[in-house]
Amino acid sequence: MKVFTFVYGIIAYAIFFVTFLYAAGFMGNLLVPKDIDTGIDTTIFYASMVNTLLLAIFAIQHSLMARPAFKAWWTKIIGKAAERSTYVLFSSLALILLFWKWIPIKDVVWEVQHPTISAIITGIFLLGLAVVLLSTFMINHFDLFGLKQVYENLIGREPKKLAFTTNYFYGFVRHPIMLGFLIMLWAVPKMSLGHLFFSLGSTAYIFIAVKYLEEKDLQKLIGEKYTDYKKKVPMLIPFIGWK
Repeated sequence: MKVFTFVYGIIAYAIFFVTFLYAAGFMGNLLVPKDIDTGIDTTIFYASMVNTLLLAIFAIQHSLMARPAFKAWWTKIIGKAAERSTYVLFSSLALILLFWKWIPIKDVVWEVQHPTISAIITGIFLLGLAVVLLSTFMINHFDLFGLKQVYENLIGREPKKLAFTTNYFYGFVRHPIMLGFLIMLWAVPKMSLGHLFFSLGSTAYIFIAVKYLEEKDLQKLIGEKYTDYKKKVPMLIPFIGWK
């Protein structure tokens, strides 16, 4: 059973990592067979309804399965070692569904024609991608995506609670992973109406999920240290506040 759980965790991580890279290409219109503007045109109303449903499926799954009460119930079924890997896998599947069924709305909101400026904006997009990836290693990448848990289960090591850390990017903003995603959502040289719909919906979800769900969970988990951290470091936007 331990070997099965370990292999399951490796597969879940591999699916996640490919999905994560595809998500970057999907949002940035870069090097993927179906990006956010690829597909057959239809009515704006129909596309908006389908796309809203796809975003809602991801948002509900991503937030519900991350809540402590759900995890406490879920681990009774699948075990603690596989909980994070399962969360990562389900999140990846929800995103794959979104990539597959997303309906483009191709009307152009803005498009930067100057090649140098366009390249700079794409560079900022890639910087956002780097912020996301690097931020995961500044806490514990392998714990965040379930590999640490399945490995410790495999070798019979008692899992240790991770120490609260404010290293590097976390010294400037409390949620640098989400900041990286925000950069990726908006730093694009061409913004279609469908892309704008995606960016607005995703931005709203990030702010709501972070402020009203994740922040509350972290406050309960960490306590006074997190209260002090909130006073010193902004939530999502460095230097300008938004505690």
